[in-house]
Parts: sequence; C-alpha cells; structure tokens
Amino acid sequence: MAKIKTEELELVISQQQKSDEFMKNLGFLEAKKHELLHSFARLNGEMADTRKDLEEAYGNINIDLQTGEYTKMKEEGNE
Repeated sequence: MAKIKTEELELVISQQQKSDEFMKNLGFLEAKKHELLHSFARLNGEMADTRKDLEEAYGNINIDLQTGEYTKMKEEGNE
C-alpha cells in the first residue's frame, strides 16, 4: 500500500490536532457567550425594575451617577 512521507503525516496530524483544539475552544466560547447573554438580559430586567421604582418615587428624572443628585426631566408636550 502507498504511504505519504512521515514528515507529511506528522504535519497533517499536527494540523488536525490544532483544528480540534480550535473547535473545542470555539465551543467553550459559544457556551460562555450564551451564559453572558442570559446574565446581561437578567441585568437589563433588573435595571428596568429599578428605573420603574425610581420613577414611582421621584418622577421622571436624570440622575448624576457621580453624586446621586437628580434633576426633573421636562415632560414632552408641557414645555
């Protein structure tokens, strides 16, 4: 039976191993991406709840995140 050279076989094996490692890492990254997207969606929901609570307590406001001070926002159509 015909064979390729040993060096060629080693090169093909090495490339296949690298390809397998890349695929494994890509799978891990996709799983991590999925987890992060769910965490981000959950945080967005929490932020929306906090925004609603603050609007109920203070009305429509802009908050300075450095100081905690706020200013009332003008309502559209009431200028």
